Amino acid sequence: NDIQVKPGKRTPAPPFTTSTLQQEASRKLGYGVARTMQIAQKLYEGINIGSEGTVGLISYMRTDSTHLSGEALEQLRDVIRQEYGTQNMPEKPNEYKSKSKNAQEAHEAIRPTYALRTPAKIGSFLSDDERKLYDLIWKRAVASQMIHATLNTVSIELSAGAQHNFRASVTTFVDPGFLLVYEEGKDQKDTEDDEANAKLPVLKEGQSVALNEILSEQHFTKPPPRYTEASLVKTLEEYGIGRPSTYSSIIQTLIYKAYALLESRAFKPTDVGRLITKFLTAHFEHYVDYDFTAKLEDELDSVSRGEEPWTVLMEKFW
Repeated sequence: NDIQVKPGKRTPAPPFTTSTLQQEASRKLGYGVARTMQIAQKLYEGINIGSEGTVGLISYMRTDSTHLSGEALEQLRDVIRQEYGTQNMPEKPNEYKSKSKNAQEAHEAIRPTYALRTPAKIGSFLSDDERKLYDLIWKRAVASQMIHATLNTVSIELSAGAQHNFRASVTTFVDPGFLLVYEEGKDQKDTEDDEANAKLPVLKEGQSVALNEILSEQHFTKPPPRYTEASLVKTLEEYGIGRPSTYSSIIQTLIYKAYALLESRAFKPTDVGRLITKFLTAHFEHYVDYDFTAKLEDELDSVSRGEEPWTVLMEKFW
């Protein structure tokens, strides 16, 4: 057999924006977009936590920015130093850039207002939903400022005779780094997940291994999965459709107007939705173009800056 070891690393995810919070709350907590925003609103407006009285526990929850203030970074680094040791803290704070097409970044990323207010310290003052969401926000913010995870990908090639070769791969972590605190969820399980969870015995190059059985499995190409609330929000952001403040209302409209149904947390278009879509794409193609919202927002910005009169905007879009 032949053994190859490739070193690698995995970097932490940035602190939450509105869309990534909605996605992770859906994946990890099973919360719908509207429910997530309702809970986040309560955490932002303030909760009585005993001796401190009523305080806002998170920053503004409608944002597309991944930026953190200097004060927030210092608090997060203090937490890492105290809870996880200086060996898990980079020399300089980690910086992130927004991936959103139309990011305005008027606010900070979603973070705890005071990082030293850990979930363990204030959990007893929160409802179950509030505690879970605060825990998610706190861990994501802390992990974003920790060192990367160091890993090895071990690949073993096994030969059974001259014409038959088999390969097995597994990922092992040398130093978990930020994974001590938080790992980003995924919409779908993939090969990387299988490798990360797989275990291989300790083998040496040239070692003979007993063959017990060979399992033959046939795999077929699967169609793309239906959108969940999490994956739909992610796609809206990628296309620049809507804003952090409108993702929830877009999804609620789809359901309220019966354009789509939520079945097993996945959207299924209704007959009404299919007919409306067919009609709009046939007669109003300009307005259902993926770039329409992004273009309109750009034009509105130019009008607000006085670079273009309203009449020109009306002629372009109406």
